[in-house]
Parts: sequence; structure tokens; C-alpha cells
Amino acid sequence: MSPQELIFLSANEILKLFRSSQLSPVDLLEAIVQRADEIDDTVNPFADKYFDDARVRAKKSEERYLAGTARPLEGVPLLVKDSSPIKGIRSTVGSLRNAENIDDYTDPSIERLLQAGANFFARSTCPEFCWLFTCHSRMWGVTRNPWRLDITPGGSSGGSAAALAAGATTIATGSDSTGSIRQPAAQCGVVGFKSPYGRNPLDPNSSFDPYVNVGPMTRSVFDAALMQNVMSGLHPLDHNSISDTVTLPTSMGDIRRLKIAFSIDLGHYEVLDDVRRETINTLNVLRDAGAEITEVNIEWAGEAIRLAHASEEFLFENVIRQALTDCPEQLSDYVPQLYETASAVTADDYRNALQVAGVVWTEHMGPLFQEYDILITPGVSCPEVPAENWQKDKVLVNGKELTDTDTAMTALFNMFNRCPVLSVPAGMTDRGLPVGIQIIGRPYDDYSVFKVGAAIELSRPWSNKHPEI
Repeated sequence: MSPQELIFLSANEILKLFRSSQLSPVDLLEAIVQRADEIDDTVNPFADKYFDDARVRAKKSEERYLAGTARPLEGVPLLVKDSSPIKGIRSTVGSLRNAENIDDYTDPSIERLLQAGANFFARSTCPEFCWLFTCHSRMWGVTRNPWRLDITPGGSSGGSAAALAAGATTIATGSDSTGSIRQPAAQCGVVGFKSPYGRNPLDPNSSFDPYVNVGPMTRSVFDAALMQNVMSGLHPLDHNSISDTVTLPTSMGDIRRLKIAFSIDLGHYEVLDDVRRETINTLNVLRDAGAEITEVNIEWAGEAIRLAHASEEFLFENVIRQALTDCPEQLSDYVPQLYETASAVTADDYRNALQVAGVVWTEHMGPLFQEYDILITPGVSCPEVPAENWQKDKVLVNGKELTDTDTAMTALFNMFNRCPVLSVPAGMTDRGLPVGIQIIGRPYDDYSVFKVGAAIELSRPWSNKHPEI
């Protein structure tokens, strides 16, 4: 098998080859490292690299397979976002301010992946403080979309998504507070999962933020299920983690009689015609597979979406203020403007967001999920966002000037944080960029969103589509 074939194998395929001694973890890692080196200067998806340490671990994984003691993810190359702490090494969260930060603990979900044998070999880039829907910073430079280098891979988990799309890792992690897993997944044509709040344990800095999630990013729905089964479950160091676990099978896809609602624009977004077309094409695949598909009118979401963003800005304001006080000269150019936006949000706005969320769920979203099993929307309304864009820059969608924030259709489902959301590829625009959809489920119904994602993957496979870079 050629290196080009190896780098795009799924984790499930790799594990079968490892177990049958047809592939070595050492050989796979070398193919991944070679690919990482090939794309590093152009795509730039990597923060710190730990290739030599990973080589040692790959050799030990090889020995475990020979001894019959291999763990569930033994030897699978893993890329971890630069915002997740790992004991003994640094996480910078994309900021020069944290250049000397060495963590003394490991994020519980990441720890579980490592304990399961996943081979951590590098960090993935993120924008400073994980607060852009693009992926650039003074710390790590500009991360670009491997499908088109002038376009962003999305943010804030842009490095993970870009590396996956380019074949420079097998699995990766991301974090999501207003869409930071799902938006990059949509931008890069990969899979990302925002688990319901409490399903995947979080580190102490994040566990009490109700919008935040750490989750899997992969090239296949079944790989995301594989990772999610390892990451989820009660953890003694996360007060909000839940004991009720869902074990996701790695073969599924029967969606006959499933009732699926969809909204192209959530009554709020300007959606590119190509995105609309590919979303409808994907819905038609689900209809052909036996699901009931119904378009629903969502005219009530606009204020909730605005307040969802405002809520996270309110919680985030102190982080930026402290950074501007301590080390303004080290920060990316956009940070003062981010602070200007965040500091304009008041406590009354935050309280109003909580009230609106309650009303919207009681009067609209809750009744919708009483009637339907799943809601589907695009993940990104327009993928044509330049790589160096930031929130005050404008993109043109259907003749209207919008910010990059206005193109990510994700924040509403952080407000409704018990809903699992799976982002999967849904086609390509005429200009060669991926289109993604998000599959939203009832609170804690992880299984149904994966079942629908698997049905799409099986009926409209994307595994043979790779960027030419």
C-alpha cells in the first residue's frame, strides 16, 4: 500500500490492518509524518510537533500488537487541538502570552484517548483564545484550507480540520463553544461531533461553561463513533459529566420511518445557492433511504442566535481584558477589536439570553423535537471566507455583505447544549469547496444523529474525495 493510500485510511480500517499484522503502527506514523512535512508550509495546520516521541510510542504499539495486548485505539495517529491541556507539555491557545505555559494536568477526554493507545504526535493550530471562525494568530501564522489555500479552514478547530482533509492525521480533537468543531468540519469536508453537555468530560477551565464541548474530528462517521465511545462517560474531576453513556455501534444507517425536519436558513442566515443545492441533494438521499423529510418554518431563531453569541462573549470578556492588561504587545491584531465586541455585552444581555433560551425551547424547539426525531441545517451558509479574514471583514453572500460569524449556522445548538450535533460532508460547491450539514438530535440522543450521518456516508460516500495538494 502506497503512502498516499495509507494517509487517507480510516481509523477503523487501520485497526483491522494492525490486528492482522498487515500494517505496522511505525509505518503508518512515518507516512503521516511525511505528509505533515509536505503540507506544513502551505496549509500550516500544526502547532507544536512531537514526532520523535510519537515514533517511540509507535514502536511500543507494534510490540503490543505482537503481544496481544493492544488497546482500543492502539497506534492510531492523533492530533490534539492547542487549547486542550496535556500534562507536561504546553498548550498556548494560539497566544504568545502562553508561550511558556506548561500544563500540570490533562483534559479528561484527551486522557482517555491517550489511555486507549492513540498516538499523540502534534498539536493543531487555533486562532488566539479560540475566538474566530477563521484560523490565524501571531503565535502560529495563517492556517489554510487544503481544498483552496486562499480560503479559511474555519475556526477555532481549523488546524484539526485542515490536517484531516489533507491526510496529515488519522483522527483529531476539537472544541466547540459556538460551532468551533462543526464549522471547520463543514469548511474542510470532514466529520465533527458536538456531544451533549456533560457527555464528554472537560478540564477545570471549561467544565462550568455550558456552551463548551470537546469532541472528535475524523474523516468518517464510524471513526467519530469510535473516538466518542472512548471519550464519553462520567469522570470524577468534572462535576458536570454524566454517568449515562451511549455506546455507538460502528455499523449503522437504517433510517426507515425516521422523521427528519430541515431548515435551509434557520429563518436567519443568507445561504449560498450551492450550499442550498447540496443540502437538498443530501436530504433527497435520506428520503430515498426511507426517512420522512419535512421542511419546517423557523422564524423564531434570530434573537436566540444573536444572544447565543452574546452569552459566550459575556463569559469570554474577562479573558481578553486580562490579556490586554498583561501583554498587549504580544496579542494578534484582532484581539482589541474582539474585546470591543465582547465588552459591549452586558449582564442584562446575558440574563436575557437565559430567558430567551427557555422560551424558545418551550415554545418552539421542544415541540419541534416532539414531532421530529432530527433537525438538519447547513453547517456553514457560505464557505467562501478568506483565510486571513476576521469578524469585522465582510464576505458577499447573495449580494449582501456579511461577517464570517454570520456564515456559521451553529451557535443556536450551543445554547441548546443538551442536543447532540454531528457535522458531515454534503457535497461540493461549483468553486471546489466542501459543503457540510449539521444533524441535530433530541437531548442526549447521540445514537440517532450518528445513524443519520452513517446513512449519508453509506449512500453518498465522500472517502474518495481529497484535495489536490
